[in-house]
Amino acid sequence: MVEQLQSFTESLPELLAWFGVLVAGAVPFVESYFGSVIGVVAGVHPAAAIPVAILGNAVTMLVLVMGAGAARGRLASDEPTEPSSRRRKLRRMFDRFGVPGVSLLGQSVLPSQITAAAMVSFGASRSAVIGWQLVSITLWGVAFGLLAVTGMTVADLG
Repeated sequence: MVEQLQSFTESLPELLAWFGVLVAGAVPFVESYFGSVIGVVAGVHPAAAIPVAILGNAVTMLVLVMGAGAARGRLASDEPTEPSSRRRKLRRMFDRFGVPGVSLLGQSVLPSQITAAAMVSFGASRSAVIGWQLVSITLWGVAFGLLAVTGMTVADLG
């Protein structure tokens, strides 16, 4: 199956293959880490697959953070509603670990787009959230991309 995916990817124009990885990275729960893996397994060179997946994830995170900041400003005067259990859990994590901790660890639980927007809605600085999310997205994308490269190399040796 991997060989079929790779030969299909090789038959595509290079920019189209990159676009597929970009879109995969932009999807919540796929993000930079699985987007990198998808790109590497599909046969896109890791030097392209990893940064393109990171870019896709970063763009959607930025859009949602900017939207959350704008929405927070508009909704600040509205009456508060009872937060969901997930939101309460994320808030406890935010209060305990702050922006860096939620950014670096939160992707193991929820997509970066959701955690980033939630932190901004909690009142965290947009620039701090964006900065730490970019660090986290990059670290997760590179780590999983390199694991995929290592796995593909081991599979080729076997």
